[in-house]
Amino acid sequence: MERVNIPEIFGSLVFGDKVMKERLSEEVYASLKKTIDENVRLDDTVADAVAEEMKNWAIENGATHYTHWFQPLTGITAEKHDSFISPSGDGGIIMEFSGKELIKGEPDASSFPSGGIRATFEARGYTAWDPTSYAFIKDNTLCIPTAFCSYSGEALDKKTPLLRSMQAVNRQAKRILKLFGNEVKYVRTNVGPEQEYFLIDQELWNKRPDLKYTGRTLFGAMPPKGQEMDDHYFGVIKPRVREFMADLDNELWKLGILAKTEHNEVAPAQHELAPIYSTTNVATDANQLTMEIMKKVASRHGLVCLLHEKPFAGVNGSGKHNNWSIETDKGVNLLSPGKTPSENAQFLLFLCAVIQAVDDYQDLLRLATATASNDLRLGANEAPPAIISIFLGDELTSVLDAIREDRPYEGTEDVVLKLGVHSLPRFSRDTTDRNRTSPFAFTGNKFEFRSLGSSNSIACCNIMLNSAVSESLRQYADELEGAEDFETALHALIKRVITEHQRILFDGNGYGEEWIREATEVRGLSNLRTTADAMPHLLDEKNMQMLITHKVFTESELHSRCEIMLENYIKTVNIEGLTMVDMVRKNYLPAIENYLYRLSETIYRMRQVSDNVKCKYEVSTMERLSELTDFIMDAVIDLENALAEFKTIGDVFKSSEFVRDSLIPKMDKLRIYVDEAEMLCSQRDWPFPSYGQLLFSVN
Repeated sequence: MERVNIPEIFGSLVFGDKVMKERLSEEVYASLKKTIDENVRLDDTVADAVAEEMKNWAIENGATHYTHWFQPLTGITAEKHDSFISPSGDGGIIMEFSGKELIKGEPDASSFPSGGIRATFEARGYTAWDPTSYAFIKDNTLCIPTAFCSYSGEALDKKTPLLRSMQAVNRQAKRILKLFGNEVKYVRTNVGPEQEYFLIDQELWNKRPDLKYTGRTLFGAMPPKGQEMDDHYFGVIKPRVREFMADLDNELWKLGILAKTEHNEVAPAQHELAPIYSTTNVATDANQLTMEIMKKVASRHGLVCLLHEKPFAGVNGSGKHNNWSIETDKGVNLLSPGKTPSENAQFLLFLCAVIQAVDDYQDLLRLATATASNDLRLGANEAPPAIISIFLGDELTSVLDAIREDRPYEGTEDVVLKLGVHSLPRFSRDTTDRNRTSPFAFTGNKFEFRSLGSSNSIACCNIMLNSAVSESLRQYADELEGAEDFETALHALIKRVITEHQRILFDGNGYGEEWIREATEVRGLSNLRTTADAMPHLLDEKNMQMLITHKVFTESELHSRCEIMLENYIKTVNIEGLTMVDMVRKNYLPAIENYLYRLSETIYRMRQVSDNVKCKYEVSTMERLSELTDFIMDAVIDLENALAEFKTIGDVFKSSEFVRDSLIPKMDKLRIYVDEAEMLCSQRDWPFPSYGQLLFSVN
């Protein structure tokens, strides 16, 4: 690809701060900036001025339409396009866009998931401009990030609760900072989401119905080589993939998305993209855009980008690491321990807030990552277990132990790594080594939540994390604001929190069976293995009370989200089950039958030549394939019966339990038989591309 001038193209399709400063009057810019930074209500006259300049800028950059770009509960984005044209009196047109059109849209809400939050006849919904996330141009359309609500004002999207949760953090964190004598305008959470994905050849993808319908392979025997050599991880990026990555970077940079790091991941055909941190709301919008653009750019290169959490059994799945921190308007990272964390009481208090939040609301963090696809990934060797725990590293663990035990902190010496080569520099070992088995790890000045699936919106986990931390901070502020001796009360509070929430801290191997026993039987941590196990806890009294108290959700919004997420789970698995039946009956069984016929023809012809021909290979293969055919037939009938029974269950909670306990085990059983048959049949007769072809086809 030709070289690009990165500073020149970066943000060129974004109506960002630089553009607004150039095009808006000082008064309008100052007013809008105050709304963005300090959450002040927007003036309608300001909206008209912004709309006019936004339209002019968009048209100058090739836009013909505008859309309110929003994030309904489907997990992807939505948009309805309107052109800028309006009729003029002389039979021509003029290009118009008003403040009213900028602020509010009225898309039909009837076909989006609502979980019963609106009646069928209440089709109307509203989209409301979110000025904290910049407008951008995509496909010659001005895209305006918006919130989405029902006719009665209930949130029908992921952005609205996320913004509410950020407000909650801002409110409570400012109370805490004031106690330390720090007055700030606002406190925000920041996120940098790492994104894993697979790239496969588009022609091969077109030949796999399971990939088309479900995003993953429902059948497939392992090839002779998988990821066991660890030669793909951080390996040289193949030319075709390199071209894709370069093209992707350019597209993301134009949209002001801070794409930074890219490399090969562990599994064959797997890769990762990581951005620089940004405000949680902006990072969420950017990640949704990133996933969309990854698929679009892949298609230009004859590739398909797979964002499913487990597209291939037997190799690593894909996750999304949510790197989360808290920052003031002055650029102070409240999770930065400084050089002497033991003496940094403000840092320790915010650290305690996170520790308590994760312990008190471990079920909310788990269910925020729960989907049918992510259930396939969690607990495998590439992902943390379903049990939520926190890794802090040696130094912070030692600091907290000293506080808990009321003894002086003796400190830890920097360990200088000597590499044995004089020309190489010496450097100190980090005291917060990244425990890859921990779902929630402290990594220097932030927490890395590693349980998210690659296709998940990062809004869900950040809503829960922001809200839970806000609750911890609220409790601390209530206690400390009334204290007679702040220093004494602060020390007692930190010691109590560390002592009471010690169970959530774990620095060992999260994959071991002994940890599962210790976590559940000794420590009393929850192990919510599936979506069906996790999602109902959204409606637990303690969780509802906390989320409602901080005005993140209403009661009806919580009930609707629980129903929507469980419906998504059962519908996903139902589609997978139906796809399996379709592939087995229409393709796999006929393919095996064809091969059996060819084997029988071979045996017959060979024995026509000589009665002494034993045909061991042909006969033994026929016998096992014939047996497998019977097993496959029995298993597919069993699955069909379960799918029929599933349709009769009306209650979403009972349906999810049936999916977990009946449908999925029957699907797993069917797959085992078909995958064995694949190993016995000839490649010529097998109807679909193999794992080997899919995983090793992109050069």
